[in-house]
Amino acid sequence: MIKKQIVIFLLRWAASSLGMYLCITWLGTVSADASANFEQPWMLYVIAGLIFSLINSIVKPLVKLLALPLAILTMGISTLIINTAMVVLTIHLLPGVEMDIWGAVISSIVMSVINSVLNLFLS
Repeated sequence: MIKKQIVIFLLRWAASSLGMYLCITWLGTVSADASANFEQPWMLYVIAGLIFSLINSIVKPLVKLLALPLAILTMGISTLIINTAMVVLTIHLLPGVEMDIWGAVISSIVMSVINSVLNLFLS
């Protein structure tokens, strides 16, 4: 049982890393400071995927629970706002990575599609 959960987390981490790579390279900017912080350029995206996976596993369920009345009133549109906030939090925690709010909105949609496809294969 625990092995299965670890494998699922590793798959989510890999998918999140791929998604963050796409979102950061297309919609964000990486400063020279970020490149200096990591030995290899791909490490930034692996760490971004790890941060995003941890935020989605720990912070997002709590926020969704607290925002449940808002989700009912807006018929689920608030989920887009919550997903955008999770992307903004991830970008904020990464050194030297910047993204504007519309980039974060599009990134949250991209990450939602990637996670939905992964959930389709895992279930």
